[in-house]
Amino acid sequence: MRRRHLLAGLASVGVLGGAGAVATGGVPDALGGSDAPELVEPITLDTVDAPGSRDGEVTLPAPDRPTFIDFFATWCGPCADQMPALAEAHDRLGDEVLFVSVTTQNVGDVVSEETIVDWWQKHDGDWLIAADTSLELFTRLGVDGFPSARAVDATGRIRWADSGTHTADEIVTGIGQALDP
Repeated sequence: MRRRHLLAGLASVGVLGGAGAVATGGVPDALGGSDAPELVEPITLDTVDAPGSRDGEVTLPAPDRPTFIDFFATWCGPCADQMPALAEAHDRLGDEVLFVSVTTQNVGDVVSEETIVDWWQKHDGDWLIAADTSLELFTRLGVDGFPSARAVDATGRIRWADSGTHTADEIVTGIGQALDP
């Protein structure tokens, strides 16, 4: 009789543990749940009216769409050096992914929007630009320097994260990880 109670008790623990994983949206690390990248909570940022961009807002990462986010600053030499590779990657990917460059500079206060637009034109930018003046997205994505790249899949999980300059091939390969998770 005791053996039956023990087995019933163990089965109950298994059911409750599974229910807990479902209720909390994850599987405990001890059961292999740590392999899944963490879900990134979207944030809405103001956009900059520049070539390829528009005045308004954008939600990043985009809900239900792969998103590539390049963090840059106008004072960052490597950011300027990487612009041709970003432009080539953008051209190669077309509409497969939402392609956005984000500055953490305080646009309108520390740096004028005109300065951002002039820098963008000088370096042949032709895609969406957003401003993360609160550093909220920068923090959520664990960015630690400039330039930094993040590719987020359609479910909102980071699939590629790297800092420093990259070739167009490296950028396309990184973004590819978010297209086919």
